[in-house]
Amino acid sequence: MPEISIKAEEIFRIGGWPVTNAVLLSTIALIVLASVALFLRKKLSLVPGKLQGIFELALEELLSLMDSVLGDRHLSEKYLPLIGTIFLFIVTSNWLGLLPLGAFMLGHGEHSFPLFRSPASDLNFTIALAIISVFAVNLLGSVAIGVGRHFSKFFTLKNPIFSFVGILELLSEFIKIISFSFRLFGNVFAGEVLLMIVGFLVPQIIPLPFLFLEIFVGFIQAFIFSMLTLVFLGMAVREVEH
Repeated sequence: MPEISIKAEEIFRIGGWPVTNAVLLSTIALIVLASVALFLRKKLSLVPGKLQGIFELALEELLSLMDSVLGDRHLSEKYLPLIGTIFLFIVTSNWLGLLPLGAFMLGHGEHSFPLFRSPASDLNFTIALAIISVFAVNLLGSVAIGVGRHFSKFFTLKNPIFSFVGILELLSEFIKIISFSFRLFGNVFAGEVLLMIVGFLVPQIIPLPFLFLEIFVGFIQAFIFSMLTLVFLGMAVREVEH
């Protein structure tokens, strides 16, 4: 049975930068998404075919969901690239991690490890993604309502109570990063361990139900991550009057 490691395994180095099996699969996910995007771009037409119609329907449903949070179609279309990219990248990397790529092993015996590993099962990946999400929310909030107004909720000298609440708001931004990263990492890593153990003990038909479960979990985790980003973004770009 391959070694179960929380840390992603290093495969090779480019200069002084280590490339792990999680980084390798995330790069493949990026290439897959870019290739599909370029292919679909060439196939776009004013009269949509079946495939384009399916994508347009999914896009309209996503915009309607964003409308329910942001309350404005213009804002939904404006921030769709961020939310859509986060969702597609996470769900693609999660699903690629479920392919039988683990058959490609490196090492020997108990110290063997897979050549490809789901990116979200590496805490470095989820922390980086959470930082990008929280940073984008604050950046877009600053652009939408102004830098001064946006950061006044963190730093204010109106009175001691508002100053204390501002400190709590600032701490909550770091808590968001921890919550984002560990939620995604915990669910994906646990799923990989479950599939590895079940596949080792009963490698025939038994793992199939768990595989379908992890396909669903991979989708749900991508959806939750992107929707939480959307909710925080909606709070940041609209100035709430009390």
